[in-house]
Amino acid sequence: MAHPLFRYLMMTLVSLGSLQAYALQDPTRPPGADSQPVVASPAREIRLGSILLGKERRIAVIEGVALKEGDSHDNIRVRRIFKDRVEVTDRGQPRTLYPEPLPQVRRTP
Repeated sequence: MAHPLFRYLMMTLVSLGSLQAYALQDPTRPPGADSQPVVASPAREIRLGSILLGKERRIAVIEGVALKEGDSHDNIRVRRIFKDRVEVTDRGQPRTLYPEPLPQVRRTP
């Protein structure tokens, strides 16, 4: 049978070892980071006004600014311009913009 002092020392060492392992799991994490929930920010609304296509140029009017492929404005970079959509990078995130639908015209009898 082990001496009570030996058992006490062993339990203390085991508990200190587990505390040290817990404290060293991620030394770069700020204190209390586990209790903060992660909230995804909603994508901002970006208005694509129009798309202009020609033999020598492709232009997209985004937020009232005419941009060519490769141009940037307000953290939006135009990647590709198609006839029906524009692929952009918004704050590093890829997005596809579509022009607003035209209003329907109705005939009167």
